[in-house]
Amino acid sequence: MFDWIKKGRIYTPDNHPNRPEWMLGFAQAPFTLQLEDRIRVYFGCRPPRDTNGQYVTYTAYIDLDKNDLHTILDMSKEPVMRLGDKGTFDEFGTYPFSVLENDNEIWAYYAGWTRCDSVPFNVGVGMAKSHDGGISFTRVGKGPVLPYTADEPFTISGPKIKKFNGQYHLFYIAGKKWIMSNGRPEISHKIRLATSSDGIHWNKINRDIIPNGWDENEAQASPDVIYVNGKYHMFFCGWVPSSFREKPNRKIGYAYSTDLIHWVRADEKVGIYPSETGWDSEMIAYPHVFQLNNKTYMFYLGNEVGRYGFGLAELNGELI
Repeated sequence: MFDWIKKGRIYTPDNHPNRPEWMLGFAQAPFTLQLEDRIRVYFGCRPPRDTNGQYVTYTAYIDLDKNDLHTILDMSKEPVMRLGDKGTFDEFGTYPFSVLENDNEIWAYYAGWTRCDSVPFNVGVGMAKSHDGGISFTRVGKGPVLPYTADEPFTISGPKIKKFNGQYHLFYIAGKKWIMSNGRPEISHKIRLATSSDGIHWNKINRDIIPNGWDENEAQASPDVIYVNGKYHMFFCGWVPSSFREKPNRKIGYAYSTDLIHWVRADEKVGIYPSETGWDSEMIAYPHVFQLNNKTYMFYLGNEVGRYGFGLAELNGELI
């Protein structure tokens, strides 16, 4: 079993009373960009609900001191990208957001949210580029680069971009079914993979790559992959749609692979769980694992899917 030592919360929205209204609440799905003197952490945030009780989600960032991840050096002044135009796939949200350095640009892959009638939402994956070091991003087009298709008919989301062996790998989730639970539609989606030689045109593996572990209809999300000690290690999160409103309702899972295609699920090794009390006692979710200064860290969300910010854990030992 891995031994993760929790280091407390890094960012809590309420601790920043002068933050702009567009980032009033939540800090969801953190993902890092390592710069020369700092770590930039992107996350999703929300202004207050509109007159119809609906949220939109923007992407913001904070910059952390590389030598002290509890020290915030700077914070985004504006959303890193605007919401999509009326009727486009990302009109109501641009999250989760993951990035990759590519020559003099920063490439981003993000989930664009639209609203529906019979179910709450639909999602596709968009792409954007930054030419100012990751402060702001511009779409490559008004449509998604990874849309829902005939064999993946809804909720293409949760993109995590990686580059292994000279090839781009985009881990994402694809909807399987909507399940009615206590009169509400809840989503079941599974982790999948697409590969690319240029980061723009994608070849889908077209199958679920992580076997079920909690329930036949479990929802898997946030597939974060790191290569250490000759293996690919994936940390992800998930929940059971039929008990989605119960507490604790989200947890972190783990799988490993030697080829990125075939994965062995081994949740018993994950080594991080909800606390007995406090901000992460009801759930832990949306893990992001990265290495810095010869140490391995994880950012993760706590209660109410990041309403109270995100925390940090440090691995005692190695991923093996």
